[in-house]
Amino acid sequence: GPDIHLDLPEVQFFGASTLHTKISRHWSDLPTDQHEGLRAQLLSHILRFSSGPKMVLTRLCVALASMALNLIPQAWPQPVADMVRAFQPQKPDSEGGAGAEASQDPHAHCLALLELLTVLPEEFQSGRLVQARRAQLREALAGEWAVVCPMLRQLLQSQDSSNQVKDKVLRCLSSWVGLDVPLGESHELVQDCFAALSNPELFDTAVETIVTAISQPDCQRYIDALVNLMPLVLGLHDQLKTAAQDGDMETSHGICRIAVAMGETHSRVLLEQVDHWQEYLALVNMILYCTGIPGHYPVSETTSSLTLTFWYTLQDDILSFEEEKQAVYLQVYRPVYFQLVDVLLHKSHYPSQEEYTSWSTDDKEQFRIYRVDISDTLMYVYEMLGAELLSNLYDRLGRQLMDPQQSAVWQDTEALLFGFQSIAETIDVNYSDVIPGLIGLIPRINISNVMLADTVMYTIGSLAEWLADHPVMLGGILPMVLQGLVKAELSVSSVSTLKRICRECRHDLAPYAQDILTVSQDVLLKEIHKSSQCMWLMQALGFLLSGLPVDEILGRLHSLITPHVQRLDTLAQHELNPTNKQSIVHILGMMSSLFTTLDINVQADSSEGAASPRLTPSQTTQNPVSSGPSSITQNPHKNCMPWNTGTVAVCGVFDKSVRTLLHDFGPMVAQLSEMLGQIYSAFPQASALDLARQMVHIFAGDEHHISDIRGLIEVLTSATLTIFQQGPRDHPDIAESFMHLHAQILKRKPDMYLSDQLDIKALFYCGILSLKFPETPTVKAASLFFTELLPRCKDMPSLGEVLQGDGKLLTETILQAVGGGSPRSLTEYFSEVLLSLNRHCPALLSQWLRETLQTPGFPSAQVSTEQKHTFSQQLLREQTNKRRVKEIVKEFSLLCRGLQGSGYSDY
Repeated sequence: GPDIHLDLPEVQFFGASTLHTKISRHWSDLPTDQHEGLRAQLLSHILRFSSGPKMVLTRLCVALASMALNLIPQAWPQPVADMVRAFQPQKPDSEGGAGAEASQDPHAHCLALLELLTVLPEEFQSGRLVQARRAQLREALAGEWAVVCPMLRQLLQSQDSSNQVKDKVLRCLSSWVGLDVPLGESHELVQDCFAALSNPELFDTAVETIVTAISQPDCQRYIDALVNLMPLVLGLHDQLKTAAQDGDMETSHGICRIAVAMGETHSRVLLEQVDHWQEYLALVNMILYCTGIPGHYPVSETTSSLTLTFWYTLQDDILSFEEEKQAVYLQVYRPVYFQLVDVLLHKSHYPSQEEYTSWSTDDKEQFRIYRVDISDTLMYVYEMLGAELLSNLYDRLGRQLMDPQQSAVWQDTEALLFGFQSIAETIDVNYSDVIPGLIGLIPRINISNVMLADTVMYTIGSLAEWLADHPVMLGGILPMVLQGLVKAELSVSSVSTLKRICRECRHDLAPYAQDILTVSQDVLLKEIHKSSQCMWLMQALGFLLSGLPVDEILGRLHSLITPHVQRLDTLAQHELNPTNKQSIVHILGMMSSLFTTLDINVQADSSEGAASPRLTPSQTTQNPVSSGPSSITQNPHKNCMPWNTGTVAVCGVFDKSVRTLLHDFGPMVAQLSEMLGQIYSAFPQASALDLARQMVHIFAGDEHHISDIRGLIEVLTSATLTIFQQGPRDHPDIAESFMHLHAQILKRKPDMYLSDQLDIKALFYCGILSLKFPETPTVKAASLFFTELLPRCKDMPSLGEVLQGDGKLLTETILQAVGGGSPRSLTEYFSEVLLSLNRHCPALLSQWLRETLQTPGFPSAQVSTEQKHTFSQQLLREQTNKRRVKEIVKEFSLLCRGLQGSGYSDY
């Protein structure tokens, strides 16, 4: 063996580690006739180092354990018995003199033996073993448990064992439990562990061991053993209560873990032990006590959060029984679940304002997440308790608000509303008969407290769909939302609630439109809200306007945006500095947000013979400035062009009113177009392009405005071409918005491309450059630009010429990207352009593929000429099947990257 007589612990540790590596990794290098000698030497060194240093002892134990795993079962049939024998206090004799050198300290020997027995299963778990060998070893080790188990019991019960020894025994048991040793053969030992819980020094280790032991799923094969452990778990209830009353968080946390491990791992099995139903009910009540443990999470208790998943498990198990059996269990457990709701609402209470202010940011965030978890639990429990749960909450809220004494405590009201909102947020409460009453109660709530006011707002928001079906109730509730809107501290909750109401109830908001617009305009001009909430608010107003009669829309739109346009005008006159820039971006963003959700689409409703505004479900992204395409470009198959020729013919009289209104709107479009052009030329910004895109969508169909819009597009395009000439790499957002703008023009008003002022060849190049970006949104926008452009090439000679000249470059760029030049996740966008090329100019594509792919090593050295040929043939065959083209391109991309057959092709 190596020379471990050098005294430095580091050197000894290095020696022991090297030995372990040799045994675990290079076992086959060791001649069989040396096995016996090495084993004896290792045992002798372990005895010598039993008093320390600890790190050397552990490495030696791991080395011997590794050796045992190589020899069991044939070459070393009874390893544990031999190890125990080797560690008996012995006279200096046979063992190669080992006993003479070893320290004769029985306590140290006992600890060393326990260390060795602890690392044996651990080494098995972490070893790299083939399946068959692992099964053989597992069986052999499980057989050794019969020797280990009685010894551990004896040590744990013995008066002479020190705490150190008992601690090691507990850890050793934990380690063996991982081998799935049968609980039936060790439940007495697990029972002994419960005695260790009364010893403060052993408490933590005992908890870990008990939890590990009873969390083994196969314990369910040993139902008697589980039933025998039950009284011991229930016996901890008094210790739990005392700990909770004394604020001893560690003890209550530990006992709670044991109760939850027992209840959650085995709920189904224990529910089925009908003779022991009272014991299991007692366990459930013990866990309920843990859920409602006194104190505020996470500051003065950390236990209650451990129990929440238990309630899901128990409910699932009860509801999985067949009907008759289920009815019996529900009779016992529904009352418990009603109690649980009370407990959860109580636990979700905010502390007093003073106390809450003293909490750290981290504690506040943990409490927020805890409330989300409670909210999810309440929603889940609803499945078991149903409508009765809502009536229950409603009755309590009513009693509370009617009694001035009770309603003085805002936390109680807040918690009940929080419960309501948790359920209404995800469950369809339309049939519930308590919602009208609730809507009636809400205005009675005094919202001077911010936390309560926030919850009131979110509760109203969660009922938006209900309000859409019962619009008569809007009058009572809207004033509260508008009251919240003027308070900066309620910004997020009040704006998001107003947005939900405007989205869901827009057809019924006409009587309240004036109030909503007045308050909104006021808060926008006073700059009460942060930028992103202003965007949401503008989206809300877009929904609101979309639902109004068409002859009202433009007038209101006019008065809504005039102040912002004037502000833009003023800013555009001034020297550009960072503050001005920020204000400009903010205003452009707001207008863009408004146009994202504003849809004044008009079409005749044949059934009534009258026309009604048609609404397309619009985007509700959080920040529309950077959100990319609006609903229009997201769904290219939907013909949602307002006032297009088809509609004009159908709408007759009705359409004339729209045209007149648009005509009245003229000065605004002219002014806005001119300003946008000025601002963008001085200060290129994606939000200006987004707003221009919305203007193209709404106004390009109207002859009064087309020249303004055309002028704007020419200015924006020439300024952007300059950016592309200078190198657009730092402006992926501008490239993206520019591509979306031109895709919209091609779709909505392609004859703009007949203008001499638009350099179509340069635009085509911009598209090609944008395809080379690594950013997904930019590539997606560029592919949309090409899929809008290619179908137009047949009818528009100027486009056709550009395609003839530069289509080969486009094809080459796409192949290079697919072949490894761009991230693999972007291939689907390239495949869309290839499909479009194949659909609209198959002969040209065939020629371009042939010419580009004949270059050796292009697009990658990994693909052969034959593979390139196959790819071309497969691609050219597909002119309609989008999914198939995606697969062909993806497959080729993997080939080019050398990833074919590496398992990637499955993703």
